[in-house]
Amino acid sequence: MANAVMERSAQTMDVESKEVEIRVDHLGVTFQDNEGNDVQALTNVNLTVHKGEFVSLLGPSGCGKTTLLRCVADLQEPTEGEIKVGGKTPREIRMAQKFGFVFQQPVLFDWRTVKKNVELPLEMMYQTKERRSKRADEMLEMVGLTNFANHYPGQLSGGMQQRVNIARALGIRPDILLMDEPFSALDEFTKEKLHEDLLRIWSKTNKTILFVTHNIQEAVFLSDRVCVLSPHPGRLSAIVDITLPRPRTLDMRETPEFNELVRQVRDSFEGGSL
Repeated sequence: MANAVMERSAQTMDVESKEVEIRVDHLGVTFQDNEGNDVQALTNVNLTVHKGEFVSLLGPSGCGKTTLLRCVADLQEPTEGEIKVGGKTPREIRMAQKFGFVFQQPVLFDWRTVKKNVELPLEMMYQTKERRSKRADEMLEMVGLTNFANHYPGQLSGGMQQRVNIARALGIRPDILLMDEPFSALDEFTKEKLHEDLLRIWSKTNKTILFVTHNIQEAVFLSDRVCVLSPHPGRLSAIVDITLPRPRTLDMRETPEFNELVRQVRDSFEGGSL
């Protein structure tokens, strides 16, 4: 038990010693509804994410977690506040192609093979045929789909399609992986396998991951920290440090420590139900 406590403490110190990758200061986002009324989606959000950290944004539908992710990604303009990514603006980082995106739907092109789907961003970067082919092979090996390189998306299961999506996102060697509820449409068995796959890939690549979810158990199992957003308007109501040792294993979900962390996260939520 003492060794486990020391390991968790060392892990926390290691994260805190790393440089800040994403800094969100006093962020606010206001929309106009169909009747022209102002609707505040986010208010006064302050958040830092360290380099190589796995951070989840947790909350119910409508709390602004996807809006926050989109602001970081330079896909949404904030109304108030500022975001810096590696000391630069989100636009500078996006234009430098340092973001990798994984969304709920893989959005693969049916007429391209799995390998050609992974190669697509590299084609758009005008990389040579040899370089993009080699990189696609590397990524497909990483996600365990080497034998499916010449298949088409329609021949794959939903979980396999999402693995292709992850391989494509990592193919451009991004610094940061932005993931918006990537596993929410999958069955529990597939989801558990992809949780393990994602943590294995993360440990190999050391990417910074910002992960959106509405599932408490998923957030606790994957993350270094869970950032809880509450709605009306969306605000950061709590940040919970996840003290489970790494590497994570599925049997940890049955431990009292895991259940206690789930309780802490649930108790920190304000203003609604997940």
